Amino acid sequence: MQELPNVFLIGPMGAGKSTIGRLLAAELSREFFDSDHVIQDRCGADIPWIFDVEGEQGFRLREMQMIDELTQYEGIVLATGGGAVLREENRRALRERGTVVYLMTTVEQQLKRTARDRNRPLLQCADRERVLNDMFTQRDPLYRATADIPVRTDRRSPRAVVNEILRRVRRLAHPLEASEAHPSSSLPNDHKVSP
Repeated sequence: MQELPNVFLIGPMGAGKSTIGRLLAAELSREFFDSDHVIQDRCGADIPWIFDVEGEQGFRLREMQMIDELTQYEGIVLATGGGAVLREENRRALRERGTVVYLMTTVEQQLKRTARDRNRPLLQCADRERVLNDMFTQRDPLYRATADIPVRTDRRSPRAVVNEILRRVRRLAHPLEASEAHPSSSLPNDHKVSP
């Protein structure tokens, strides 16, 4: 069987990209990268500081350069920042260099998961729910257009999500092997044509 392609995780903040990405990488015996963490390591500064000093545009430029670099590696799992899909260059790099998985979640779940997080500059405001709803409206069509596989994460354990991703990535990469492993008739048993 051929090696599976790179797996790139996209989706909103609080969808579980880092947690699920680490588990997925462990299952595949691959190296895991989180683009936001790599940016912070390279800059020697956290993301709120980068936003303060360089603005969102400055951060997005760093993010684009980082995604271009990381997606050229082979045999990796990559978790991207929630806004990575805003740039066409990022969407193209992700689509062309691996299998893209959209981790879908609701704004309600995002509010719960990010309630105590002070490392998200775009949420340092009074009305976090409105900001998250606005982001969803803008970004959800971009996530969908970029992804090969959408996966719901709400009220599911990270392990269950990882198992679904593995199954669907393998099926996408090796459709013939998947169909041979699960042979299915085109007609249900009670509708088979008599000889």
